[in-house]
Amino acid sequence: DVQLHASGGGLVQAGGSLRLSCAASGFTFDDYAIGWFRQAPGKEREGVSCISSSDGSTYYADSVKGRFTISSDNAKNTVYLQMNSLKPEDTAVYYCAAVLTPDPGHGSSWYYYDEYDYWGQGTLVTVSS
Repeated sequence: DVQLHASGGGLVQAGGSLRLSCAASGFTFDDYAIGWFRQAPGKEREGVSCISSSDGSTYYADSVKGRFTISSDNAKNTVYLQMNSLKPEDTAVYYCAAVLTPDPGHGSSWYYYDEYDYWGQGTLVTVSS
């Protein structure tokens, strides 16, 4: 079974940093796209970032560009989201999600949650002002 385990959330002051991890299992870590989504109370789930294994392409929401960095360690079957210069509006439950053998056009629709077939449990990020 495909499983994703998100971890690394916590409480941090504004301006601080956190690194989220998404450990994947149950599939060969060589043809996938893994995205990070977040959902704040009362808001819809939104795409934050995505990485595609086919060419290493990375994608970011405008709200996190320049502050967040997504990366992968294929030897560890893990995708990371380094979050710097955190703001109170980054507070949310963060989820990682995977699609195996993504369509060639995935890069233009990475931020749609229904593009992904597998979801991990969330990890809570709280940024205090």
